[in-house]
Amino acid sequence: MSSREGNGKLKRFAVLQLSGCAGCEVSLLNANEWLEEYQLVYMPLVISAYIVPHVDVLLVSGGVRTDEDLYNLRRATRQADQVIAVGTCAISGGVASLGNRDDVRELFLAGGDRRHIPRLLPRCAPIDSAVMVDRYLPGCPPTPELFMAILLDSTDFRASRIVCQECGRRKLRDVRPAHLTGFQHGHVEPDICLINQGYLCIGSSTRGGCRAPCPRAGHPCVGCRGPSDALIEREAQDWMDSIQRVFAGMTDIPPDEVAEALRSPQLALFLFQFSDYAGSSARPRPKEKVL
Repeated sequence: MSSREGNGKLKRFAVLQLSGCAGCEVSLLNANEWLEEYQLVYMPLVISAYIVPHVDVLLVSGGVRTDEDLYNLRRATRQADQVIAVGTCAISGGVASLGNRDDVRELFLAGGDRRHIPRLLPRCAPIDSAVMVDRYLPGCPPTPELFMAILLDSTDFRASRIVCQECGRRKLRDVRPAHLTGFQHGHVEPDICLINQGYLCIGSSTRGGCRAPCPRAGHPCVGCRGPSDALIEREAQDWMDSIQRVFAGMTDIPPDEVAEALRSPQLALFLFQFSDYAGSSARPRPKEKVL
């Protein structure tokens, strides 16, 4: 389907960056197919503009961490026909949400006399806690291919159900590790499933579409694309149980060891977002809205 309007003009889109790292913006700029279909009219990273004009599509990255974020988000969405939450931060708060710990918040909020910086809100929130979202594009960042699939409404794009289906590594029945291998330890065999090698890889519960660049390169999937469609509308405990069943079937690693690792700081950033889809957020996120 073409993104051109009926009069032949290019559709207009904008990118609003809230509290985030600009990784999603860089990923978008690494793609170029949209140049023939869309006119980019607002993106602070590359275009000097103060306000978001009326656009057909508004991509929003970053979480709602400050009162300025909230103001800019509400003002921009009024100018957009369609709003797409892009990346882990916009969908679940991302890195900035790790500051939701009470002791960290008290430290920052105590500085009430600070000037010339936006006021921190009590917690970092996903954008759908403040505005309606039409589509969700999870990832940290989403790959250029995913950006093109959602911007161009591509009928040729086919995402696998889970990351494991895109990984290509062989699962072995006769190799059952007894303990987890640390993230930075051990020699990674190039074509064998990382779980068979004792790595905590959760591609079996994570939605596909990214083409599995991390496990293909020897790094365990950490779930940045969020829950697969089979888990997206279920309770957080369901995806925890799903991961445990995979490890029980493929390894002899004690369940307590797996459970403790799933709650480790290395995975907290992404795995905590799995619970955001099960109705705990302000608005439900049906799988039909998530690419």
